[in-house]
Amino acid sequence: MFRSLIVSIRPQQWIKNIFLFAALVFSKHLLSSQEVLFVFQGFLVFSFLSSGTYLLNDVADKEQDKLHPEKQRRPIASGALSTSLAISFAFVFLSLGIVWAFRLQQQFGFVAISYFVLNILYSWKLKHIVILDVMVIATGFVLRVLAGAMLINVPASEWLLICTFLLSLFLGFVKRRNEITTLNETAEAHRKVLTHYSVDFLDQMVNIVTACTVMSYALYTISQETIQKFQTHNLIYTVPFVLFGIFRYLYIVHKLGGGGNPSRVIVTDVPLIVNVIAWICTVVYIIYL
Repeated sequence: MFRSLIVSIRPQQWIKNIFLFAALVFSKHLLSSQEVLFVFQGFLVFSFLSSGTYLLNDVADKEQDKLHPEKQRRPIASGALSTSLAISFAFVFLSLGIVWAFRLQQQFGFVAISYFVLNILYSWKLKHIVILDVMVIATGFVLRVLAGAMLINVPASEWLLICTFLLSLFLGFVKRRNEITTLNETAEAHRKVLTHYSVDFLDQMVNIVTACTVMSYALYTISQETIQKFQTHNLIYTVPFVLFGIFRYLYIVHKLGGGGNPSRVIVTDVPLIVNVIAWICTVVYIIYL
């Protein structure tokens, strides 16, 4: 049972909550150990909320997951973890997360609740509405960035929010594309909204969002606001890392058949890992040194 629970709460997906650290890095507060610890606690809060939500989602999608070649092996779909036990643990994770969030900061607590409510609305209704389903997922990442900024009492840059939203849309549309190509004729039974998507349509969406993401980040690096804030023009040299990262991800999607699980891709593809680490190191060096 314990192993089934660990699989169901999906700790590998906690990497998504690293977006809470974005404001910490780009507000030049990374060297403050107290604020780093504060944001790390926020990271754990969102991890608890995410895990609780995953349990509820798996309970709600139990029958649909049985039709998916990978998701049918999930403990709840396969019967290894009972529905009642999953709901009980979901309540525990969500309660811990919300209480901890308000103990850290009241505003942060409200953002945490907003994140949870958004996920519930997504599971109940919004995931069935074409295009809006992916936009809701992207909004969840924006809430993570806002939450991280609130914890250290700094305003979240509009550029940071735009880039986060666009990158999340990119990953979301790519995931929908992978679901269609993987499931084929059973796609509709697994996720109703997939009837409104097609590979050609999603490719167009991905192309648009890809261009917007790269352009938004490039404009951010050369904006006068950014140059004045960091007292340097050198952030422009981080654009190639962003380009390579997106192109590499598209290569994985179109040539290797991946993209269905962004978290898995990011932590298993060696060139992508090296690129992300190089981008982080370069950004930190330029901003702080």
